[in-house]
Amino acid sequence: MSKLKYIAPLLIVAALFAGYKFGGAKSDGEHVKPKIEGEVYVLPKEFLVNLEGGRYVKLGVALLLEPGFHAGGDDGHGSASGGPEGYGTLPQEAVVRAVVTDVLTGQSAERLTSAEGRESLQRRILKRLRRQTDVKVDEVLFTDLAIQ
Repeated sequence: MSKLKYIAPLLIVAALFAGYKFGGAKSDGEHVKPKIEGEVYVLPKEFLVNLEGGRYVKLGVALLLEPGFHAGGDDGHGSASGGPEGYGTLPQEAVVRAVVTDVLTGQSAERLTSAEGRESLQRRILKRLRRQTDVKVDEVLFTDLAIQ
C-alpha cells in the first residue's frame, strides 16, 4: 500500500504531461507563423570585387524575396531558360549582380568585416535593387565572405 502512495502521483503527472505534449499543444488548427516568409534565392555565382587599397572580397549573396515572388518564374516574373552556367533563374539577375558589384567596389575591408558596415551595405544594395529592378526583394544577405 505504501508503494501505491508514490506510484499513483507519478502516473498522474506523467499522464498529464503526455496529454499536454501530444494532444493539447496547438492541436486546434492554429497555424505557426514561419520565421522567414518568402523565398530565399542564393545567387549561384560568387562575387569577386575590388576593395580599396588593392584588396578584394569574394562573397556569396542571397536575396529574401517578397512572399509570392518566385525566382523560377512560377508567377510569370521569372525566366524559364536559366541563362549561362553559374547564373540562376532570377529575372534581371544581371542587373542585380551589377548593383551588388557597384555598391561594394572600392569599399574598405573594415567596412565589410564589421556588422554595422555590412548591414549598411546590404541596406544600400536593397534600396538600389528596389529602385532599379522589378525583383521584389525584402532583404539582402551576405552568405559567405573572404577578404584578401
